[in-house]
Amino acid sequence: MVPQWQKGIVTKVEQATYNTRRYWIELPETENFHFKPGQFVTLDLPIHEQRNKRWRSYSIASMPDGTNLIELLIVYLENGAGTNYFFNEVKEGSELTLRGPQGIFVLPETLERDLFLICTGTGIAPFRSMVHYVKHHNIPHKNIHLIFGCRTQQDLLYADEMTQLEHDLEGFKFHPTLSREEWEGHRGYVHKVYENLCQEKQPATFMLCGWRNMIDEAKTRLLEMGYDKKSIHLELYG
Repeated sequence: MVPQWQKGIVTKVEQATYNTRRYWIELPETENFHFKPGQFVTLDLPIHEQRNKRWRSYSIASMPDGTNLIELLIVYLENGAGTNYFFNEVKEGSELTLRGPQGIFVLPETLERDLFLICTGTGIAPFRSMVHYVKHHNIPHKNIHLIFGCRTQQDLLYADEMTQLEHDLEGFKFHPTLSREEWEGHRGYVHKVYENLCQEKQPATFMLCGWRNMIDEAKTRLLEMGYDKKSIHLELYG
């Protein structure tokens, strides 16, 4: 059953990086917005006459907490009608129309194997929701590796928060890697990070979220490493 459209009110806007913003949206027609970490909402934005060309979907970056408030993480895309509207028109107090939750990109039923959360850019949003959910509900788990690829340190999202979670959530490790800047952390793309961590070919589940090029290459590499395609789950951006 497709969720019904409902009203959303923007309660807070925060600049996360030079080109990415966090938007907190309250859903006044819903007392408790139930969703699974990793799911998304679809917004109907006034950017086109045809309704389906007005729709834009964004993963929920916050975890379900029993309230009707969600957080979205949106990057500015040059010539993108949806992000142009968000960055130029949407402010605190703005009213939006959305529906959700939707999507099957969610945590496995059990976390009995190592979990690799591999992302680029705003693809970190659903994984942030998942990791906080695991911690908040004390869900039994093995190792959880969040591998986050971006260009430079100014592109890092939720970095301080994820670093703190390394101390607060046993078995969780944050692996930011930069492709265009020298620094003390991982250098290059995400692929060599998970390849190094999986040299023993341990049982693992892989969740990939981000741009198509990264996901296509990661899927190919993981299959070549001997992992079954059933252990690889995808969420494409763009």
